[in-house]
Parts: sequence; structure tokens; C-alpha cells
Amino acid sequence: MHRRNAFTLIELLVVVSIIALLIGILLPSLSQARRQAKSVLCQTRLRELSHGWHMYADENNDVAVPGRMAKVSGGTSNPANWYDVGNGKKYRPRWVATMGQQVGVFAFNDPSTSDDRQDYDSQVYQCPQVPTWIDERNYAYGYNLQFLGNSRKSNGQFHNYPVNRSRIRNFASTVLGGDCMGTAAGFAKHDRKPYQAKVNGMAQLGNHGWTLDPPRLTETSDRGTGDAGSSRTGVDPRHGGKANIVYCDGHVESQTPRALGYRLDETEAFVDLNIDPMDRPTNRWFSGTGRDDNPPDLPSA
Repeated sequence: MHRRNAFTLIELLVVVSIIALLIGILLPSLSQARRQAKSVLCQTRLRELSHGWHMYADENNDVAVPGRMAKVSGGTSNPANWYDVGNGKKYRPRWVATMGQQVGVFAFNDPSTSDDRQDYDSQVYQCPQVPTWIDERNYAYGYNLQFLGNSRKSNGQFHNYPVNRSRIRNFASTVLGGDCMGTAAGFAKHDRKPYQAKVNGMAQLGNHGWTLDPPRLTETSDRGTGDAGSSRTGVDPRHGGKANIVYCDGHVESQTPRALGYRLDETEAFVDLNIDPMDRPTNRWFSGTGRDDNPPDLPSA
């Protein structure tokens, strides 16, 4: 008689258990590898776009890119509010579209002179970790506009514009922009709402994410949307607890909010000024001087 070559039930269970154990060991590593790959791609895209910051200043008498082109009367109907973004005119483009135009990476397939909430079309403008955050207002990447170029106006005066590139003492230690969660940063983590492109809620992740407030704000500084009562914005540590940040020299680093000078309370809301003088937020990486300077005051009447 021939003996049958077959696994017993016990042997099959042992094999299944080993396979399950191996999957359990490998899955976290694969997940981490995917997250790391997305972070590296995000850094590459930020670095590519950032080259346009210097190119813009070179062509505009040393003036740095404003967070958004200044508004004049007439709104979308006034051609003075239309700007070239490389493949057409756009109504008051934000910083990233202006930089992208400089390096030949156009933000929109069909730029609009009547729409200020267009989605970015080029993949270079997407953060791979949050690929749906492409509304040009509720956006994934924020600009250090308070120190580098804030063309909002109060009492007929710019908040901080124009800013000459030459005032930046050290490009390598001055934040240009990076991962931003928008005005949701001012809320406790459990109160933040999921991202929605065309929603205006302060607690919504990504709301006004194109602006990146520095860590330390004052009662007389701008913040968030620029409107009275606005919540503040802050970096988004979406890459394994770290945010990708591009500096004015074009290099990109993945850093924690604390390393960038931010401070969070026990609810993980970003604070403006910690009462502990030994551990308060600091603007040294945002100011352009290497000091913990106050953000510019809002213009007075």
C-alpha cells in the first residue's frame, strides 16, 4: 500500500499561524514604508516649487512673493486683479501658483479670472498624504506670509508688503512654507472637523490652509483668515508626527511642531503665547532675523 502524502490538520494550523505571524510583522513595516514614500514625494514637490521664490524676487526688484496678490477695487471684474500664472490670467493667485509659474509648473489647466476657489490641477501641488486638499484656499501647504509678504490691507495699508528678499539674514534657517492644517490648529484635536474643500468652518481641517501663522502671535498681529475673530493656523504633522517644511534656501526638513517653535496645550490646540516664560512659542525660524521677533502689527488708523 502507498502512504498518502498529506498535511495533518495540526500541521496546516501551524503553517497558517506562521503565515499570520509573518503578516503581522511585515504589515507595520510596509505601512511605514508607504508613509515614508509619501513624505519623500511631498518634500520633492515642495522643493521643486520653492525655486520659484527666488526667481520671482529676481524679476521683481528683490520683492518676495506675497501670500496672495493684493486686492484692488472691482473684484473679479477689474483686470488689475488678474495676474499671469504662466498659461493664462488668474484672479489674485496665491503664493504657490505664483512660484510654480516661475519654474514652469502651472497650477491650473484653465486658470480663471472669476474664481478664487479653484482646485489645483498639477500633481506637483498635491501633498500625497492629503491628496484631496487642493482647493486653492483650503490648501495643504501654507506660506509664512506674516514675515515674507502679507498683502492684506487694514485702514488702507498693507499688513506687511512689500518685503525685500535681502532683509532675510539666513535663508537656510527661515521657513518659507510647508504642511499646514489651517485654522483648525487653534482648536482642540477632538473638535477639529474633517477636510471639506468648499466649506468655510474655522474648525475644518485645511480651512485657509494656504496661510501659515508663525508660532507666536500677539493681540495686535494678523492671524488665520485675517478676519476679526479668526482662529490661528499652524503646521500639520501629517507625516508620522512631523510636518514637511521648506526653507528659503530651498532645502526641506521633516520636523515636529515643537522643533519649529510651536507649543500646544493639553488638548493639542496650538497656543499663541504660553504663560510659561521658559517654554513659550518662538518665531526664530520664521522671522528671517534668527530672533524671536513679534509678527508685524496690524496697521492702525
